[in-house]
Amino acid sequence: MVTKLKNLQDLDEQKTFLTPVYAREQMEHSVSKFELAEQELRPETAHDLIRDELMLDGNARLNLATFVTTWMDPEAEKLMAETFDKNMIDKDEYPFTAKIEERCVNIISRLFHAPDTGVGASAIGSSEAVMLAGMALKWRWRARQKAGGKPAGKPNIVMGSNVQVVWEKFARYWEVEPRYIDMAPDQYTITPEGVLGAVDENTIGVVAILGVTYTGGFEPIKDVHDALVKHNADAGYDIPMHVDAASGGFVAPFLQPDLEWDFRLPLVKSINVSGHKYGLVYPGVGWVVWRSEEDLPEDLIFRVNYLGGDMPTFTLNFSRPGNQIVGQYYNFLRLGRRGYTRIMQGLQDTALYLSGHIEKMGKFKLISRGDTIPVFAFALKDSSRYSVFDLSDKLREYGWQVPAYSMPPKVEELAVLRIVVREGFSRDLADMLLDHLKKAVAYFESEAGHKAEAPRPQFSH
Repeated sequence: MVTKLKNLQDLDEQKTFLTPVYAREQMEHSVSKFELAEQELRPETAHDLIRDELMLDGNARLNLATFVTTWMDPEAEKLMAETFDKNMIDKDEYPFTAKIEERCVNIISRLFHAPDTGVGASAIGSSEAVMLAGMALKWRWRARQKAGGKPAGKPNIVMGSNVQVVWEKFARYWEVEPRYIDMAPDQYTITPEGVLGAVDENTIGVVAILGVTYTGGFEPIKDVHDALVKHNADAGYDIPMHVDAASGGFVAPFLQPDLEWDFRLPLVKSINVSGHKYGLVYPGVGWVVWRSEEDLPEDLIFRVNYLGGDMPTFTLNFSRPGNQIVGQYYNFLRLGRRGYTRIMQGLQDTALYLSGHIEKMGKFKLISRGDTIPVFAFALKDSSRYSVFDLSDKLREYGWQVPAYSMPPKVEELAVLRIVVREGFSRDLADMLLDHLKKAVAYFESEAGHKAEAPRPQFSH
């Protein structure tokens, strides 16, 4: 017996039932991408359309370019998903999220050997943290100049040409003259001599890096500090230091605990660190901590009461989710010192395993080994037939994202590949990468007519 459809609703229901699971009617036409469509989509359709497009992105787990965390415990993911809706700025309505932020600041301050109770703030990655730290340096310098009856119109900041571009942004946005210390062949960090040759009474601070982006190396922070202490005493200056520990701040305390780079050095007044790098949290969360309250000028702190209570705040952003801070606290509770040490040691072991095998191939010169943070860079010994850029492109065909780039100004003729080993990168994946790198080299070695790709331009200061 055939039953007739009684109305349009019945027709719609039958059509829905008969349509193949994926090929829904709304999938049969292109969607509006640059303006709002007139009609809504079903939730599952919107989800599938966006997911399909994102499949064309690179695989985050095979992205050896980024320092940013790409794997967390499922329990951490669940906690973060449950706290997406909590606005971090609204500390009166979410007091326990605020307490968690305060605990994280204290944990990090003590990790970096701060002499006083933790003074600091969370941020949207180290980029915001750097801006906040730089502002504090400028404000403190300006106050010193005014107290001494000196002009405060020409501040400068001293740093290596190997700094991350955020420092260039800080100098431009806040009208501070950047004084870059040039690199030299086989010298890819600042030196005490270079620093002392660049500072003067208008220097708001010296920036040293714990985990250089180009190579993963540590700058000689204690040597620079000790030279600056003597220079300050001889010249009558009071030039402080800031340590950009975005990459190394959650590595050195566990793998190099005796290395003096933090608040154990009296001139180090502030430190930034990225929770979403080796803090092992999904992006984006960063931290900035100061040695003491006097190192954070009071007139940089704003107090607002229109969210329900008197809340001091020192941020460039206002509203932002609290879930990354919850993720950071989860890691602190979950891992502790022992857990962080075990993870960092495992990552470093894998980095050294990779760099050692790459060196044994005979085609490459190691610029760094991964014995500081689990990051290393390497260059071709002979780049006349093919370049690191060619190898980077070839590795992408296997799914790997291994960046190739030129080194900083004055050493820009050197082009390198860099590998960042992160949580979630196993020894098996390392063996697969080595196999594919060998195949990429063999491919270009067999291409007699291939011409090396020219170096690609990089940021210049």
